[in-house]
Amino acid sequence: YAALEEGMSNALIESTNTKIRVITRVAYGFKDPHALIALAMLSLGGYRPALPGR
Repeated sequence: YAALEEGMSNALIESTNTKIRVITRVAYGFKDPHALIALAMLSLGGYRPALPGR
């Protein structure tokens, strides 16, 4: 109903969920869960720290 009548979609949420699943696979083997959180924040949070030497 929402998609047809209101033009609403959950595509953005689903794509974010898929990206987080990929990040989780990349972080497999990390001992600290904060590493996964940091990868997610860097990938999806919009934070772009200055890289050294650039």
